[in-house]
Parts: sequence; C-alpha cells; structure tokens
Amino acid sequence: MANHLPFDRKVQIIDGLCNGLSLRGCSRVFNTHRTAIQNLLVRVGRRCERIMAEEMQDLSPRYLELDEIWTFCSKKQGKLSPEEKLNPEMGDQYLFFALDPESKAIPTWSLGKRTSETALDFLCKLKGTLNGSDPQIFSDAWEGYEDTIEEAFGAIRYGQIIKNFASTDAGRGRYAPPKVSSISKRRVCLEPDWDKMTTSHIERSNWTVRTMQRRFTRLAAGFSRKLENLRAACALHFAYYNFVWQVRTLKGPTPALAAGATDRLWSVRDLAEGC
Repeated sequence: MANHLPFDRKVQIIDGLCNGLSLRGCSRVFNTHRTAIQNLLVRVGRRCERIMAEEMQDLSPRYLELDEIWTFCSKKQGKLSPEEKLNPEMGDQYLFFALDPESKAIPTWSLGKRTSETALDFLCKLKGTLNGSDPQIFSDAWEGYEDTIEEAFGAIRYGQIIKNFASTDAGRGRYAPPKVSSISKRRVCLEPDWDKMTTSHIERSNWTVRTMQRRFTRLAAGFSRKLENLRAACALHFAYYNFVWQVRTLKGPTPALAAGATDRLWSVRDLAEGC
C-alpha cells in the first residue's frame, strides 16, 4: 500500500513520524490509512539502517557516551504470561546507543533485551564505525558494560558515572521518575579524563528520542505492537537525527556533517528515496 502513495505525501508522513507523530496521528493529519503508513515506516526503516551502516564509518571521536532507553513491545513485562516471557520480541526492550558529545553524532545503535549479549552486539558495531582511534568511553554503572567493553575494545580509557536515587512518593496511581540524590565517578580501565567524564549529553539525547519518537514517549498509547516496527522507528530516528536535523548547538551542520561522515546536508526526501 505504501508504494501507491504519492512521493510528496510519503515525505510528509516520514517527516511527521520523525517529529513526534504517531501512526494514527499521521493517519489523521495526512488522510492516509494506518496500514499504509506502517508499511512505509518498515520500508524506510530498512533503508535508514543501510544508510547508517554505509555512511557512519571511519569516525574519530575523542569521547563517547553510552546509555540505554527503556520501552516495551506489545505488553509491559509484568503483564506477560509465562509463555509470552519466552518470546524475546515481547515485553521490555532497550535501545542501546552512543553519542559523540562534540559533534553530537550517534554512530550506531542496537535494540533488544538489557543483556550482555545485546551490549556486546552494540559495542562491536560501535567499534566498527571507528577509524582505529581509541576514544574515551563513559557510561552509567550498569554492570553489563564492564566485561563487554573490554571484550570489544580491549584496554581503553573507560569510566562510569554512578548515580544514587532518592525514592519519590508521587501518590497512589501516579508516576514520577526517581530523583538523583548524589553522583560519583569511577575509573574502570586505564585513566580517563575526570573533567570530561559525564553522561549528561547522552541523557539529554534520551529526551530528544522520547520527544521525537512517539513509541518512546512515556505514559502514551504510541507503543509498538511488533519489534519490527520498533526497530524501523529507531532506524528512521537516528538517520534523521544524524543526517537531516540541524542541532541548534552546532549552529548549522548536522551531526553527521560535524563528525565528517558526510559532506552535505541531507533532506527527508533523501531518506525516503526508493521507498
């Protein structure tokens, strides 16, 4: 169905999906059936994965910040039946990604359960985007990173930001994120630059993901029913973010342009070409 849409409408729909509209929201705004939009999302998502794999190469960041964002597919983990819990495509899903805080580029990402296997897949992909340089790596204190970073990168300057949270009573039936009560830093491998050790930039990027992708917006009905659709939405977001979105703090170039991954400004039409 997506192939029968006029190309200009495809571009408008993709632009809407990249800027916070849900499938049903796009359906109402662009007077297009939801299934056609979903099919288009899967097709453009596959193209965006290829773009990221081909273009985000030979990078030389000095620092990389790592983090994971939680979401879920079909049902929240606590609502799954014993049989459904055996299906890795249902329940909790985590989006792993890295950020270069200087160029704001996101070299790569991975989606899956919050396990060492997913982390290792992500870190091996991340190493494959580099030109042989050894950036300093900073992450939170999730235990799954320590062994996997060493396995993927070997001995590299790596430090962790350790946060302690205070419990918050939001009241019965209400949601409130925990508040950070204190922060400390920890050297894990070699000697990272303590003044540069932070995850603040990637945590700000988490907010960007949750704002621009309805599937990650908390307390909303835009969650994914299928992992394939969630993966396509992630691929679309990161391609749009790297190649199309002009980050305000960069004052002109896109993250991919600032990182040297491309030599031109892209448009949504470039992402939609052939879809």
